[in-house]
Amino acid sequence: METSFLVIFTFLLLQRLGASSESMMTNSSSVTCIERERKSLLIFKERLTDRHRRLSTWTGVECCEWVGVHCDKRSGHVIRLDLRNPAFFNTDKREWYYDNQLRGEVSPSLLNLKHLRYLDLSMNDFSGHIPKFLGSFKHLEYLNLSCSGFSGVVPHHLGNLSRLQYLDLNTQYRIPDGVTSCSSMSIDDLQWVPSLSSLKLLGLSGLYNPMNLTDELDWFSEVNMLPSLLTLNLAGCNINFPSITSVNFTSLNSLDLSYNFINSTIPVWLSNLTDLTHLELSGNEFHGQIPDFLGTLSALTLVDLAGNSFDTLVPGLFWNLSSLTFLDLSWNGIVADLPSLIGSMSEFVAKSLVYLSLAGNEFSGCIPNTIGDFKKLENLLLRRNTLSGHVPPSLGGLTCLKELDLSYNSLEGNLSEVHFIKLKNLTLLDLSSTSLALNVSSRWNPPFQLREFKASSCNIGPQFPSWLQTQTNLETLYLSNSSIRDTLPDWFENIATHIADLDLSYNQIGGELPAFLSNSQTDLYTLKMNSNKFEGPLISLPSNVQLLDLSDNLLSGAVPKHLCSILGIWLLDLSHNNFSGRLPRCLWNLDLYVIDLTNNSITGFLPSSLGFLRNLISLHLSNNRFTGDLPPSLQNLTSLVTMDLGNNFFTGSIPFWIGKSLPNLRILNLQSNQFTGKIPRQLCRLSNLQLLNLAHNSITGTIPPCFGNLSGMKENDSNNEYNFVDQYIENILVNMKGNQLLFTKTIRFLTSLDLSNNSIVGEIPDSLMNLVSLKNLNLSRNLLKGNIPIKIGNLQQVESLDLSMNMLSGRIPQSLATLHSISYLNLSFNKLFGPIPVGNQLQTLDDPSIYEGNNGLCGPPLSRCKPSNSSYSNDGKDEGLFSYVSMGPGFVVGFMGLLASLHFIRSWRLAYFGFFENVYGWLTLSILLNLARLRRKKFF
Repeated sequence: METSFLVIFTFLLLQRLGASSESMMTNSSSVTCIERERKSLLIFKERLTDRHRRLSTWTGVECCEWVGVHCDKRSGHVIRLDLRNPAFFNTDKREWYYDNQLRGEVSPSLLNLKHLRYLDLSMNDFSGHIPKFLGSFKHLEYLNLSCSGFSGVVPHHLGNLSRLQYLDLNTQYRIPDGVTSCSSMSIDDLQWVPSLSSLKLLGLSGLYNPMNLTDELDWFSEVNMLPSLLTLNLAGCNINFPSITSVNFTSLNSLDLSYNFINSTIPVWLSNLTDLTHLELSGNEFHGQIPDFLGTLSALTLVDLAGNSFDTLVPGLFWNLSSLTFLDLSWNGIVADLPSLIGSMSEFVAKSLVYLSLAGNEFSGCIPNTIGDFKKLENLLLRRNTLSGHVPPSLGGLTCLKELDLSYNSLEGNLSEVHFIKLKNLTLLDLSSTSLALNVSSRWNPPFQLREFKASSCNIGPQFPSWLQTQTNLETLYLSNSSIRDTLPDWFENIATHIADLDLSYNQIGGELPAFLSNSQTDLYTLKMNSNKFEGPLISLPSNVQLLDLSDNLLSGAVPKHLCSILGIWLLDLSHNNFSGRLPRCLWNLDLYVIDLTNNSITGFLPSSLGFLRNLISLHLSNNRFTGDLPPSLQNLTSLVTMDLGNNFFTGSIPFWIGKSLPNLRILNLQSNQFTGKIPRQLCRLSNLQLLNLAHNSITGTIPPCFGNLSGMKENDSNNEYNFVDQYIENILVNMKGNQLLFTKTIRFLTSLDLSNNSIVGEIPDSLMNLVSLKNLNLSRNLLKGNIPIKIGNLQQVESLDLSMNMLSGRIPQSLATLHSISYLNLSFNKLFGPIPVGNQLQTLDDPSIYEGNNGLCGPPLSRCKPSNSSYSNDGKDEGLFSYVSMGPGFVVGFMGLLASLHFIRSWRLAYFGFFENVYGWLTLSILLNLARLRRKKFF
């Protein structure tokens, strides 16, 4: 929509460029080319790479007949050179756009085109800086270098082009999902701009100050000296607004100041621009209410205020905007009543409005029946608001409607044929995450041909919607979690061959996967059929799929080798199925970023060819039956962030190269394998590591003290996203709080160290207490001895702490009671003694099993003793004193009992004194014999 406005405006502008425009556009086939200029153009061509042969007509002597070359019909001089890329960049045709780009240097030979009035090099990929010699074309009226590939600072020499009326240096442009950059040019000042006194269009979007990125571009004082300016584009230039009330460029009819993050209220000088028809202020940080003076700009046809922080609307704002065709107020957080807004607009702009987006706000209430008054409406986007109630049948009367987005609201009720009866132009329908039910006849033949249909988390089932068989233009189909309990119908093949994005996940669709998907006629970007009941072997797959998710089904058989022929695939998720056999070695041929084969029955050695997947970021092979040592070739996976190999039968020692060659690792899971030997100290080099799980192996040796240097467990940044690959949610299973917990979207908050169930010896290093961001620490079921570190209280973020089943001794440090986040603690079956600390969160953990098997412990929650308050000191002196004091009475009582027994029992008395008599005799004899030996040694 926005692009069409710009095209229309550019066309009108070119009509205004003067009498010379007519001569530019005339057919120059009868004009004789000037030889010098022809040769200059050929030299220019020789320095270019033209993969799509756009300049194939540049042969022969008549250069005025060449594509893109126009000559003056009287003099024969080249006055126009139009080499704009005919292909526009978009997500569907990027290769076509790149193939059509001209590449190379702009030759100075163009200087011979001294009469040039029009030069367009846009949408190409020229190298180097903008040539300074362009400032020498004194007749130039039109210069378009937007998205041309040039870099560096814009030369001030362009200020010499005194006749210039059109200057487009934009380095970014709009695409359906936002804004994209297309060049890396910069600008250091605009002092040369006032020299272009005839300028009607100035486009500088995306240009920045190369000297200091934080400096704001001083644009106003220079641009304000261009009273003839009609179009101004300063989007994404890091500018600010001056605090003035009026401007000189009052003839302006198109203004784009979007994406500058200005953080202020809308400036009042905009009220002077009474001829303004096109206003874009999106993507800034404007706040407060939308000012009422916008309603005085009666000429406005386009208003884009999306992506700011407006919270209220002025009543009657649109009363004077009777010509308004485009209104975008999306993503602001506006709190308003939708029926009131639509009611006020229907009286004034209903006859003109073509585009209306209120997405991403807090509009409440129902969609009013008066929405049917907007007869010209083509785009109605109400996504992510708090709308409720039923959808009015009057919506079905909007014959021009092309896009209808009602997703992520609380709308309810049924949508029937009446709601779509006249929507013959509808191409996009999004009902996702609403409570709407599509209640139409199985024989319904819709009047429209959809390009996109999205109804995820909507009530579409239980049968697969039969009306979809009429939609032969369908490119996007999202029916995830839509209550379908069916098999795919035979006719599904007819529409699937055109689909580029297919999501049928989280339903109960059964049967075998359709083999016809391999015949897709378009590039299949997304195929998500996970969390269903598909069964049987994976016989065939689309040859052009890029994202493949078949996880959580009942698929079986071997992982097919024909996967290796899908060269464009970058995400492969076959987890939670029944695949068996060996992993194909040919996977190295792919450019995979994610492999997830978790929870299958795949066997054999891990192919060393996996080491060729240099772009691999996430590797999940846990809960299979892999055997053998880890192949050394995996150290080539230098981009790897997640390595999840748990619950297999891997053997050997943990490779040292993991810490040496995989610097980006954040998740390392090797639990429940058969690894032996010591923990390699090279793991301490993994500064980004936030989760390390070596549990349930046969690891020996000590805990490396250098683990205390793991920065990822000391300074965890919860803003770090683990979704390193688009449309894939990272996941990991963690033994925490006594259970196996699956972390997905919250994984960025998790820091965990699990070394449990091994044969690790020695003491717990004090350095582990530096890992202050740990949420989970599990060292249980080892052979650890010594004391619990006194600084255990440093782990203030720990939620789960398990030190059970070791040989730890001594007292529990009082600092343990300062852990305010702890919700799970296990110190059982050690050799701990003394009082259990009290205080804070520890008091809520009143399960006696926490301390079971430590016979020397006492105090709540244990019931065997109740020590006094003085026994809670940390130095242990009171406990020693208590022991000595208690020994005295015990010794006296025992000794008196012995004397009483000897007095009353004669046999005991005889035996007792007889024993001492024998001992005395033995000692006497031993002493005499030793003295005799000494004398003999001395004599001899």
